[in-house]
Amino acid sequence: MNIAVVIPALNEASTIERVVASAMGPEGGATAHLVNVVDVVVVDGGSEDETQTRASSAGARILNTQRSRARQLQVGIEATKSDVVLFLHADTCLPTGWAMAVLGALDDPRVVGGAFRLKYEERSTRIRLVEWMARMRIAALDFPFGDQAIFVRRAVLDAVGGIADVPVMEDVDLVHAMKQHGRLALLPDCATTSARRYLDRGVLRTSVTHFFAFTAWGLGIDRTRLAGWLRR
Repeated sequence: MNIAVVIPALNEASTIERVVASAMGPEGGATAHLVNVVDVVVVDGGSEDETQTRASSAGARILNTQRSRARQLQVGIEATKSDVVLFLHADTCLPTGWAMAVLGALDDPRVVGGAFRLKYEERSTRIRLVEWMARMRIAALDFPFGDQAIFVRRAVLDAVGGIADVPVMEDVDLVHAMKQHGRLALLPDCATTSARRYLDRGVLRTSVTHFFAFTAWGLGIDRTRLAGWLRR
């Protein structure tokens, strides 16, 4: 079974090398070789820094499209031929042994995909509270978000029509669609991501914004309005 890693990026020069390395470098390399990680693709949305140069030097294949995370993800899907696709944020690192963990979960034919446990790189009491709230969301709703490195079988991606072309919350749409086709595996290993959104805008403000955005998604409120709330 082959795995492709698709990383949408925009001006991520400060993080992209170590993110790519986590997928295919020294830590991921041993397991990646065993399970045929055939492609690590960075889909750039018009970076004006050294994102592309650094991603390429780390071993990723570079694609270009217009700025839109949903469109960038879909371009990555269409450019790969793997059995499994893992979507990785450009500020999120995969854990050691991630590929074997993914394939172990997919040994169960009822599992259509899944995600990792969330951990933030920066540590504080408030950030740990955000992690706890994410665990509670998953326990109650079985609903991971995109910063948890969502992975999915290619056959399921084809069945759901890929990534919806929406301005925001494309990860939520994907998870919702996946759940219509089978079980999700929530892996115990952590994907380590940056808490910069919380640090830049405030932990409480960002948490409340995300809560209301998720609720609004559930109510079917127009995505353009949601994008304005989320500043995307």
